[in-house]
Amino acid sequence: MHDMAEERVQRRLAAILAADVVGYSCLMERDEAGTLVAIKSRRKDILQPLLAKHNGRIVKLMGDGVLVEFASAVNAVQCAVELQNAMAAANADVPQDSRIVLRVGINLGDVMVEGSDLYGDGVNIAARLETLADAGSIVVSRTVFNHVRGKVKLGFDDLGEQQLKNIAEPVRIYRLRPDREAAMARPALALPDKPSIAVLPFTNMSGDPEQEYFSDGMVEDIIAALSRVRSFFVIARNSSFTYKGKAVNVKQVGLELGVRYVLEGSVRKAGNRVRITGQLIEAESGKHVWADRFDGSLEDVFELQDGVTQSVVGAIAPKLQRAEIDRTSRK
Repeated sequence: MHDMAEERVQRRLAAILAADVVGYSCLMERDEAGTLVAIKSRRKDILQPLLAKHNGRIVKLMGDGVLVEFASAVNAVQCAVELQNAMAAANADVPQDSRIVLRVGINLGDVMVEGSDLYGDGVNIAARLETLADAGSIVVSRTVFNHVRGKVKLGFDDLGEQQLKNIAEPVRIYRLRPDREAAMARPALALPDKPSIAVLPFTNMSGDPEQEYFSDGMVEDIIAALSRVRSFFVIARNSSFTYKGKAVNVKQVGLELGVRYVLEGSVRKAGNRVRITGQLIEAESGKHVWADRFDGSLEDVFELQDGVTQSVVGAIAPKLQRAEIDRTSRK
């Protein structure tokens, strides 16, 4: 019996925020007493009131950092944003080399409970993410991103899959954009010179789950073909497929993926016939640049896919270049 009880470890789902002070050892070498006083006062005046406000519980306090548990990913992210803003404000009058600057990692996952302590991958991933964050920034895992998007008015940059130390599976990570206004003013943040495009998963209109792989394959082919066109930048499939099955706001997609154009479409199958529609939208303005439909038979699915891909590429390449010329002349 005793062994059974030993094995039944208490687990729960938690959002874990890990934060630490950047360059802690240098700060301590420069001015140990001053650094400890500053960290203590930030803890009391900034961290604790914010944790009370967002229902965070301190799991562990280290000299240079803190581990906090939240019951909600939204609370954890909002708390992190307010924490970084308050820290920046408190640093405003402090000389550069004495500033207390945090980096933050947040993960949502299964944790194991032992007394007031937590452990397990849920905690370890948060700690690893925090080491990947730049000074003053916040990095979150995909589980957090999926829970908070649409619920918080924040932009995210997709940093792709990362292999984390001692974690078996790679983790997809996202960095919070500190200033949403700046993001809105410059939607194509990293891609100024080439027209950039995201191809969203096509909607399967036939209600036949068998057709799902067909429409997904179609999108993958289109992405691959567009990627071969040198004059524009295409977002990878795994980023655009995070929108699968969700109602999307094209403007939001443009901001989240940093693209100027979004291609969406649908696939409808009736008997042996397939109809594919596609439309190209300028993300920022929501303006339709191009739309068309393609009909064909299922006999030669691949030929149909190729036909669609070529037509889409053929239609889009000049349209994109045209739209680009219009857009730059508008400026």
